[in-house]
Amino acid sequence: MTVRTRFAPSPTGYLHVGGARTALFSWLYARKHGGKFVLRIEDTDLERSTAESVNAILEGMTWLGLEYDEGPFYQTKRFDRYNEVIDDLLARGLAYRCSCSRERLDELRDEAMKRKEKPRYDGHCRHRQISPDEPHVVRFLNPDHGVVLVDDLIRGRVHFNNQELDDLIIRRTDGSPTYNLSVVVDDMDMQITHVIRGDDHLNNTPKQINILQAIGAKAPRYSHVPMILGDDGARLSKRHGAVSVMQYRDDGYLPEALLNYLVRLGWSHGDQEIFSLDEMIELFDIDAVNKAASSFNTEKLLWLNQHYIKQSDAKRIAHLLSPHMGDLGIDPAEGPDLVEVVKAHQERARTLVEMAQMSAFCYQDFDEIEEAAAKKHLRSAAREPLERMRQLLESLGDWTDESLHAAVQQVSEALAVNMGKVAQPLRVAVVGRAASPGIDVTLRLVGKAATLRRIDRALEYIRQREANAG
Repeated sequence: MTVRTRFAPSPTGYLHVGGARTALFSWLYARKHGGKFVLRIEDTDLERSTAESVNAILEGMTWLGLEYDEGPFYQTKRFDRYNEVIDDLLARGLAYRCSCSRERLDELRDEAMKRKEKPRYDGHCRHRQISPDEPHVVRFLNPDHGVVLVDDLIRGRVHFNNQELDDLIIRRTDGSPTYNLSVVVDDMDMQITHVIRGDDHLNNTPKQINILQAIGAKAPRYSHVPMILGDDGARLSKRHGAVSVMQYRDDGYLPEALLNYLVRLGWSHGDQEIFSLDEMIELFDIDAVNKAASSFNTEKLLWLNQHYIKQSDAKRIAHLLSPHMGDLGIDPAEGPDLVEVVKAHQERARTLVEMAQMSAFCYQDFDEIEEAAAKKHLRSAAREPLERMRQLLESLGDWTDESLHAAVQQVSEALAVNMGKVAQPLRVAVVGRAASPGIDVTLRLVGKAATLRRIDRALEYIRQREANAG
């Protein structure tokens, strides 16, 4: 048997991190077992499905690198096939037309709620002859006795009594098929062997198994993945921060960091935290996924992202960093080599957005010097070291790390102070804050003209401060 999994999102919004984790688990399972991974767009909700959402899903899958072997298949293009199956169920007496009014159904629901029972259709139209020409829905004739066994690879055996299940609608009044019917036909036609999806679908599974049996198809193996919670224990949502996959890209995360984080949400392999894609494929198995819900921890994701930024090739990071520089109004072509800028900040930045902000001083003058850094390092005592550095740097012909380091050392020795007394005022003058890469690297990246200009500005700041104090 060739393993065939599928990811089947509804295009009613962005690709959520919960959906991305489901896609990842399905993709890994197929890759591990030499199988096929199918992408299916479940767009039967005609009112809410949009082309923009489809594009967002496809973009998210591409960014994460979860390439699909078949698809994308669109359910809206398969209506004829679904109706063929529904008509066959009607002909064999395994489905029936129902003309119950909305008022009657609401009354049934209200009465069940008063009795504290689960609302379900009472089968009123099961044995009535409803004309195809009058407004109606088509309901599946669910067995009214027996038990449905869901042998879940994560949860184990789960039993459902048929008496508690509904004669669910499989075709609406407008003639469009519903979710549970379409999913079943697709899984059969696409020969899906393993369905990995969120546990919010668990209650749909016995209904789908009954339909599969009615149409003579073998049920796939099901795995229902627990939901993802926010750090407050509530279901993950927008109020917890970013939940869209592409928002993580825009916030400066690397796809490999998000994949590594998602695979560890509910699954583990000993104490290992860092997994390459090859390791994920080799080690992952669905029956090792936890039954309990997992909590999203942004700090852990940031830690992973920083790890991957450190370990990645600087040229690749520069390529990914470039649009974030553009967001700050910076053209990386007008300044130092972006790869060299990445190398200077690679050890410290947790996200690409953070790296862009850290690196902005290399390309453009800053509006203001950080107040705390200026108060501490741009005092009267800093004036002579800065004046001497400016004079020495202006005459410096060789603008390299070695010559710049030697210049700082020369001034510190001439003034009989440690290098920090020279380097820190210089750093604040050139960067606008007290933190940056090594002073020699910092000066090299900023360049001679901008360095001299910023030192002049810092000296003017000190003079004004002295004048105001006087």
